[in-house]
Amino acid sequence: MNFLFIATTAMADEITVMSWGGTYGQSQVEAYHKPFAAQTGIKVVSLDSDNPAIPIKAQVEAGNVTTNVADVEYADAIRLCDEGLLEPIDPSILPPAPDGTPASEDFLPQGLSDCAVGSIVFSTIFAYDKTKFPEAKPQTIADFFDTQKFPGKRGIKKVPKAVLEMALMGDGVPADQVYAVLDTEEGIDRAFAKLESIKKDIVWWETGAQPPQLLADGEVAMTMAYNGRIFGAAVSEGKPFEIVWDGQVYEYNLFVIPKGAEDQDQALEFIKFATDTQRLADQAKWISYGPARKSSAGVVGLYQDGKTEMAPHMPTNAANMQNALGSSYEFWVDHEAELAERFSAWLSLS
Repeated sequence: MNFLFIATTAMADEITVMSWGGTYGQSQVEAYHKPFAAQTGIKVVSLDSDNPAIPIKAQVEAGNVTTNVADVEYADAIRLCDEGLLEPIDPSILPPAPDGTPASEDFLPQGLSDCAVGSIVFSTIFAYDKTKFPEAKPQTIADFFDTQKFPGKRGIKKVPKAVLEMALMGDGVPADQVYAVLDTEEGIDRAFAKLESIKKDIVWWETGAQPPQLLADGEVAMTMAYNGRIFGAAVSEGKPFEIVWDGQVYEYNLFVIPKGAEDQDQALEFIKFATDTQRLADQAKWISYGPARKSSAGVVGLYQDGKTEMAPHMPTNAANMQNALGSSYEFWVDHEAELAERFSAWLSLS
């Protein structure tokens, strides 16, 4: 890749990248931040947020943008771009695949938008503690909602997104019909009824680090979680956790530049660097999130332990996609406010 960027005295000697912290943030530091700094001389300062879209919006609206690059979910990238809160990014500036395929053809669907460049495909799955179920094992999303057959508390993220979809799949709706059902009042009622059926057994979580900790502490027997967090706990820490891929909801994370950010040339160079074929494959060696480029799949290797093949642990692995749902950014852009309001009202009911 011939896009070496040389820092000069007239350019900033550091940029700030806001992301989600934890194992995911560390994977970015190892795959992107350190090698970018080594190649360009530009230090990358990492900031963590429970959801970078929220402080980015606040910074831009306040006219005090202190972040150069942020990592956000797809629906937030589209919404913030539509609201004029992000800088546009021309995909023609991105490096091509090693065989010369333009970036615009190499990224997976939803891997590029007017203001964002994709990095990973992550998934909300459910996982369980194998010691809690020594005989019959949970195998489907329906099992997550079956507290008679599989007793124990359930960890669920305290937001409607992905949760309502998984509730419908747990109630028997095939993945390819979920949004058609959820786009009706009856479908919304059905999703909330499914959640209501286990409400007394729910332990709510709000940040990605919490689900593996809830499992480790024995506070829940199963939990919805980000797949990379469970992989890290199971493989790096040896926890007895098992992912169930049935009913997974997969999404993209993308890099954006807040409107009015300083040092935009350096920010663009970082994004170009971090989203080339090899760098995206390198990140996958640190966490089990699928690269957003097609050309990266073939060069994903072993985990940092030097022995675990990463491909089977990716959300995008064919074996893991049998009943998988791609999150609909169109649906959530249109309905997030009203469903969040209903979700909050439902939570407040005893």
